[in-house]
Amino acid sequence: MAALLQVQALGKAFGAQELFRELRFGIEPGDRIGLIGPNGSGKSTLLRILAGLETPDSGDIVLQKGLGIGYLAQSDRFDDSQSLYAALETAGRGLHLGEAELHIRIHTLLSRAEFTDSSQRVAALSGGLRKRLALCRALLSRPELLILDEPTNHLDIAGILWLEQLLTANWPDSPQACLVVSHDRRFLENTVNRVIELDRVYPHGLFANRGGYADFVEKRRELLESRRVLEERLANAMRRETEWLRRGPKARATKAKYRIDAANRLQEELTGLQTRNRAQGQAGIHFEGTDRKTRKLLAAHGLAKAFERPLFSGLNLLLTPGLKLGLAGNNGCGKSTLMRILAASAEERPELLPDSGTIRLADNVRIVSFDQKREQLDQSQTLRRALAPEGDSVVYQGRSLHVAGWARRFLFRADQLETPVARLSGGEQARILLARLMLRPADILLLDEPTNDLDIPSLNVLEESLAEFPGALVLVTHDRLLLDRLCSVVLGFDGQGQCAYFADCGQWLDWLRDRSAQSAAAKTAQPAGRRPDPPKKQARPGRLSYLEQREYEQMEANILSTEAELEALQSRMQEPDIMADAQKLAEYWQRQQALSQAVEAMYQRWSELEEKLGK
Repeated sequence: MAALLQVQALGKAFGAQELFRELRFGIEPGDRIGLIGPNGSGKSTLLRILAGLETPDSGDIVLQKGLGIGYLAQSDRFDDSQSLYAALETAGRGLHLGEAELHIRIHTLLSRAEFTDSSQRVAALSGGLRKRLALCRALLSRPELLILDEPTNHLDIAGILWLEQLLTANWPDSPQACLVVSHDRRFLENTVNRVIELDRVYPHGLFANRGGYADFVEKRRELLESRRVLEERLANAMRRETEWLRRGPKARATKAKYRIDAANRLQEELTGLQTRNRAQGQAGIHFEGTDRKTRKLLAAHGLAKAFERPLFSGLNLLLTPGLKLGLAGNNGCGKSTLMRILAASAEERPELLPDSGTIRLADNVRIVSFDQKREQLDQSQTLRRALAPEGDSVVYQGRSLHVAGWARRFLFRADQLETPVARLSGGEQARILLARLMLRPADILLLDEPTNDLDIPSLNVLEESLAEFPGALVLVTHDRLLLDRLCSVVLGFDGQGQCAYFADCGQWLDWLRDRSAQSAAAKTAQPAGRRPDPPKKQARPGRLSYLEQREYEQMEANILSTEAELEALQSRMQEPDIMADAQKLAEYWQRQQALSQAVEAMYQRWSELEEKLGK
């Protein structure tokens, strides 16, 4: 099969910093490639080169004749005063399409992106919806190759699920192949069929494997293990050769020149392998708890908050040592608002108080929070001052550490210390905030989107550190894999002012789907948007059979009884002892689902009997 694109011995550097060299790979029709690698390995630069927006220092890119490429950058640029339609119309002016064809393409893409009003202004869009519009723009030319740089940034879980469907769909105008940079491991597993990792630890600067992300992780583990074994074997061989070369004068006089040359080549191979094996850096992330024994760190009852619309109400919350609570919900549902209320609960700032409800804290409880907007960072500061505000050292776990050593722990080089924070990547800025958090022992750790921009190795280290944190953790993230692996309880928001507890992210998504289906069914059956009142008991002889008549007469009592049980169960699920027990919460959730389905079935059956009666 002819390749759409071939990369041949590609190299790129910025000053003394070499990103990659001698890269070689191809992209074929049907490929959905996930490009991963540590922050600073050159992923975004490589995408810009492939899209024709930047030139390499060496090597070539061979394109199939007439290949169309669509490119989505990490940050989007739109005229905020334009409508959605006008923004895409502007982008389509250079495509040489007829007015009717362009009109059809624009409305088709807006429909796929689930926009309902093409006259809506770009300025009114959230970050996630802007990302959807940017994807529409990249697809407008119907490219054969789609290149996406961090497309899940700013997308909530609903947006990520939508993107997964978009990339795996098989429409007639779908791209033949796509290349996507992402650190979302669940997203990669659900969308790609090939993974390429850029990293200097590999002999040719990359490691590629055909298959999903889980397959790639296993193959990479096998490769690194084989390299470790090879290093041991080469080291042993080098020791034997060194001993031979150091033998007495008689032995040296008879040495063959080829044996000496072979020993030199062996030494070069061993040195190169050792350098690559030790080039894998990992951020040293570790959160320090206070080892507090208090059982109840924070207890909240009946919390409610609304702005233009209700965000949540009647929320009960109990934070205890060791609890890992995940908050799941789409953008704007109230997750960050709840985090700010919890963070400010000890300060009682009026603008961050709940509208109703109470929050009680244990005496002298320590709350440490991570801000997803990174407002805690002074963008004009140097990296040195951001890491060590009061001098050239920090105190960590009772020991004084020089800022250069502290920076190395978070994968910063010494020559970066005078770099302004504004010039650092998003992942590097996230590592600064994590470094600050590590200096503050905490009873309660509030992390709002800490995974944004972090590379996969840093994500793995963050996950391990949070799992070991002895205090209470409240985590907001759209990383479904992290939620499922780390959190024992998930508080899910529906975006309509309601929230409930679940055992994992999957249960919350099922709950959302059920509520959406029930809402759609209610709208179809009752235009006024409400259920009918339970039927009054009225005998209508001659219209129903004997058994149907008895069923009809008992219907009201059965409906009211089941709804009462459902309401009591939902109330019980909000109680602290249930919230803290993941297994019990899962059992209650399953019972809740069964009761909800039973109520729906009874209303449906009541409608059938009413129809028979001619009502």
